[in-house]
Formats: sequence, structure tokens, C-alpha cells
Amino acid sequence: MNKKTHYRTCNLCEAMCGLKIEYQDTSIISIKGDENDPFSQGHICPKAVALQDLYEDPDRLKQPLERTAKGWQAISWKQAFAKVAKGLDRVQKQYGDDAVGVYLGNPNVHNLGGMLTIRYLLKAINSRTRFSATSVDQLPHHIISMHLFGHQLRIPVPDVNRTDHWFIWGANPVASNGSIMTVAGVKQKIKEIKARGGKVVVMDPRRTETAELATEHQFVLPGKDVWVLLAMVREIFSHEWVRSSHVLDLLDEDLSEIKKWVEPYSCDRAAAESGVKAEDIKRLIREFVEAPTAVMYGRMGVSVQEFGLLSQYLIMLINVLTGRLDVEGGLMFARPAIDVVKNSGPGSFNRRQSRVRGLPDFNGEFPASVMSEEILTEGEGQIKAMVTVAGNPVLSTPNGSQLDEALTGLDFMVSVDYYLNETTRHANIILPPVSPLERDHYDMTFHNFAVHNTSKYSSALFKKPKGAKHDWEIYFGIAQSRKSKFGWQDRALMTWLQWVQPSWIVNKLLGQGPYPNLSLKSLKSSPHGIDLGPLTSQLPAALRHKDKKIHLNSGFYFADLTRLEASARRDESVGEDRALLIGRRHVRTNNSWMHNSHRLVKGKNRCTALLHPSQAQYLGLNDGDMIEIVRGDNLVVAPVQISEEVMQGVVSLPHGWGHTKKGTRLAIAQEHAGVSVNDVTDENWLDALSGNAAVNGVPVVLRAANSRRTENPNDTDANGHTQDDQWAVG
Repeated sequence: MNKKTHYRTCNLCEAMCGLKIEYQDTSIISIKGDENDPFSQGHICPKAVALQDLYEDPDRLKQPLERTAKGWQAISWKQAFAKVAKGLDRVQKQYGDDAVGVYLGNPNVHNLGGMLTIRYLLKAINSRTRFSATSVDQLPHHIISMHLFGHQLRIPVPDVNRTDHWFIWGANPVASNGSIMTVAGVKQKIKEIKARGGKVVVMDPRRTETAELATEHQFVLPGKDVWVLLAMVREIFSHEWVRSSHVLDLLDEDLSEIKKWVEPYSCDRAAAESGVKAEDIKRLIREFVEAPTAVMYGRMGVSVQEFGLLSQYLIMLINVLTGRLDVEGGLMFARPAIDVVKNSGPGSFNRRQSRVRGLPDFNGEFPASVMSEEILTEGEGQIKAMVTVAGNPVLSTPNGSQLDEALTGLDFMVSVDYYLNETTRHANIILPPVSPLERDHYDMTFHNFAVHNTSKYSSALFKKPKGAKHDWEIYFGIAQSRKSKFGWQDRALMTWLQWVQPSWIVNKLLGQGPYPNLSLKSLKSSPHGIDLGPLTSQLPAALRHKDKKIHLNSGFYFADLTRLEASARRDESVGEDRALLIGRRHVRTNNSWMHNSHRLVKGKNRCTALLHPSQAQYLGLNDGDMIEIVRGDNLVVAPVQISEEVMQGVVSLPHGWGHTKKGTRLAIAQEHAGVSVNDVTDENWLDALSGNAAVNGVPVVLRAANSRRTENPNDTDANGHTQDDQWAVG
């Protein structure tokens, strides 16, 4: 057997794990961790095998499709690009350029060619009505980094390799392999911190896989982290724990105003709002301050809630005030070989507002939560067509069922995607790119968030099949079909890039980076990657503000205290039949398409509703019984998993499931359909300060699914649901 070995980086999540792939001809024999990769050092998670499943998946589309009255029909690329141009031209001539909406999904940031050439696609569409997964994810991080450090991507990460005290808020890096923190092998990192006498603290409404390994776990009510964080900042000031540092000297504001803002927020008040005891709040922040090195890190559970931006700002503020920013073992900036900060725009906020609800844009993108209303609400500026790229917003954005309905009314839709999924089934044209193993890869973005500096280029394992196209070739195909949108220079550059390919840009950017000896040639000759050393102090040089100061913009953030005080007066009691809904991450899943990998979905059902025993008892539920999770007129029905893993008054349902729609081609996913948590999240429940979706801490009502079943299946409840409706949801 002529077996060969290929080394590459897994690009299914942010961890950048090195892979050792054994193959013969065009068949994969095995996928294992690369022990010689300087970043991941042999670590691998179960998701990596999905690269093989995706490559071999018979459901993966391999040629353009057109939706016709007779069903989906395969067409040529030439026909597809012509039909896309015709459809976009027709809508934009009648309704204006901005009548075409664009949605960019999460996988785009994991795609080298796509990242380097997406601007040509956006220019070809020429619309200012844009959305992305950013506003159902990490938007607070970008706004804070833009404000404080002068650039949306100047995001510091925990120096977990050298810290003595890691305080984790609303994150589960053991399952996620890090998020806005590129790190492989988190289990081992936690063990090493504890082995050197350090401490890992997790604050989360659920005792996660990370919390199980931590030194200490504290339950906190979803969306109430902000009260605890405010009390901790108050403790820092009242005990004079503000630590002199070079970072403190870079602040553009006097701290006295911040001290005044946090004064009303005592630990006792925080305890009443959050469920965390006052004495624990005091002890936890004291231990953080007293640790030799320490870092505070917050992620999804903090970001995607009602006060996500203010909460993330307070986490950053605690790191700044206690001298934990830009020091070993604290919060530090990576020094990537390709400087994405230097080669991208700093970002902008609230330059425009959405047409219907007036929500702020960020970097030219409106919050994804407004997509449905912008399609459904008639009038000037209404979205009449959509272009989606590597995204499934019907399952991944709030009130996905409403978006599903909205997409049916579009005049035209095109999707760049290799699956016929819950979103792309609405498209008129689907343009499928090659699989990840058939393209080159370099992590343009995630080296910027890495906890250790390395660089690695992965050539394609397999040549693309005849007639197939890379993402960037699809973008160029659309662009060239709309030549009137481009000047001669852009047209010439696209022609040049089609010949030299995006790898030419990589080599050019490496030459402009901070490591003069790096080139594409040197990376290709080092298939395991090159170690560039640990994180180093970079302030003030890394600041992008002209005055080389850290701009706190405290007035912008603390203005949100008015909204916070109003929320405290709402009736949000939990218990009995009411709860706060949170998501859940599993190491075997990331995006909705991964549910079509038989290796990742095998085993017990993971789309369950985690519920505390006391609440299950009140509702008369046992393990495996069906529960209704209701918000307004929307509900989902899921099997109950009773566990003290979640605090009382909390129900947890994982993200990305709900493969129940007709007209998709996801055979394995449909066999493990589950329900979509976003059929019960609310597009109006968001972080008003940023516009980011709030899909954690959503108030819901819980009912045993059989509690309203009647003798007459046509009987309806107060919301107009029939008995059959109730059970069809799941």
C-alpha cells in the first residue's frame, strides 16, 4: 500500500491543532494529532475527523444548483454566474443596490482564500446592507478593542501558559478549544496551572466540562454577571487595589469618574441580583488581586447576553486596574507573522442605523437580529434579495423560524455553500466550493489570538476535482459577471490573482510582518510549523490610537447603568415554571453542518434540555420526558436531561440543531434532528448598547409537553397552538 503522510492545521474551530493525515491516492486512512506541531503538540479533538466526513460526504454539493419548478437542477458554472448576475441586476435596478442583503457565516474566517478575496465579492454585490455571525457572537470584543486599543482586532488573550490564576467567565474552553483565544489542549493547560500551585475559577450558570476541572466553580444567574463585575471593580477601588503599571500610565482618563460610577454597586446588592454570595464575591476578587500572576477572561456566556458589552468592558477594566494587562501570565497581545491589524481597517461603530429598529452598525454590518424585519417590513430600503456565504442563520440567529419565513418571500437569493441546508434551501442558485482538504490554509485571523506565537502554512491535501471551484474563484466569477462594478485596476488584479492564487498574497504579507526570515517558501519547508516564541509585552507600541494612549471611553459604557437599573425593577423571578435559557457547547459540535458527520453525532442524544432536579420535580418530569420551552408564541419541545449541572431556574439547550425542515439534503443530520434553540430565542432580546444578540439569559416558560394534551387534537391553547402543532415543533 502506497501510504503517504500530510501535515496541516485543522480549520474547523479556533484551536489551530496540527494534524497528521495518512492517505492513499484520494482516500483518507487516518487523522491524528501532530506531535511535532509547536503550537498544539499532538493535541486533537474529535472534530478533526469531520474533515474526512466532509470530504467524503455524499450530501456535499459539488456543482452549482438552480431551484426550478421541477426541483433542483444542476447547471454549469457559466450558467450559474450569468443567472446570479441577472438576478442581482433585476433586484437592484428596481429597488436600489441596498435591497440586496449579505450574510457572512462563521466558517468564512477559517477560509484563507475567502478571507483574502471577500472584498471582491462584496464590491460586486455593492450593497451596504450587510450582516454576519459577528453580532451573534464576539461583537463586544471588537467594540472594546476598537475603543481602548484603536483597532477591532487588537484583542488581548490570556497568557495561560504562564499564569497562576485563571478566572473564567461564561466560557467552556475544554469544549470549545478556546474562543477569541486560540489554544490547543486546554485540559492540559488547566492541569499545569494547578500543578504549579495556581488556581482556576469558573463563573457559569452551568457546571461545564471546564468547571469540572477547575479549582472552583461558582453558579451565577444568566445575564447577571454584570452585577458581580461591578461589585468587584468597587472592591478594587475601596481597598485601594489599583496597581501601578506601565498600562495605568497609558490611560487617557482619570479613574475617579469610574470609582463614582461603581460606588452604588456593593457585593450585597450583587449577591441579591446574581445568586453569588457577597462573601464569595469579596474573596474571589481578593484572591485574584493577590495572585502573583492572574488573568480574567470572559467569552460567549458573557458576550451574548443583555449586558454583554458592559460586562466584557468590566472584565477588561479589572485586568487593567489590577496590573494584569500586557504582562506575563496576564492578558497579552499576540505577535503574528501576518499582521492582520496592520492590514485591515480599525472598525467603526454606529455610523448608520438599521432601517426598522434603528440599531447601530459595526464595521458596516447591521446586527443579525434585524434581518427578518428588514426583509418583512415594506418600504424604501426593504431587503428583496439575499446573498449568504457559508452561513445557516435560520438555525444560528435569534427567532430563526421568523427568518425562515422571511426568506420565502424574497425575489432572489444566492448562497455560496456546499450544503443544501435550512437556509440555502431558499436560494435560487447555490454555488458550492471545494472541501477544506482541497484548498490551502493559513490562519489569517487566529494567529492573532494565539496564546503562543507560531506560523504554519498548509498546502491542499488533494487537488480540487475537475470542474470544481475554490471559494475565491466563485467570488471572482460573480465579480467578473458584474464587471460594471469594477474599474480596470481591480479587473486586472483579479486576473493576476487567478494566475498566482491567494498564496501570493500570503507571501507578500509575510514579507511585511515582524519576522524578516519568514516566507511562504520557509513555511512550506516546515510542514509542522515554526515556533516564534511566547507572548511578549507590546504596549504602547501595539496601540493604534495616534496618541498611543488607551482610550477608556468610560462614559459610553457606564451610560448603560441606566438600563441596568431599569432591568433590576423587572419581574424576572425564576423557579417553578419559569427559567432563564442558556446555550451549551459540546466538543463534538461547532456549526450546524457538523451534525452531518456520522462520527460526531453518534452516541447518545446531545440535543437535550438540561434542567435542575427541583424544577423537574415541580413540573412532574423524569429523565427523557419531553418539555416545552416557551417564549411568547414560540416554543420548542425537547427531551429532558435532569442534572445538578445547571443551577435552579436555568434551562440549557445546545446551539445549531433543529434539522427538521423539508427540502434539505442533510441525511445524517435529519436522523439526529434535535430542535433549534433559536426557534425560541427572541430577536428583540438583545444587548441594546452594542446590538449584539442576547441568546443567553432569555426568560422562558417551562411546561411538561403532555400537560396540555387534550382529547380533541384540534383544541387550541391561548397562543392558538393545536395539539398537533405542539408535537410537530420537535
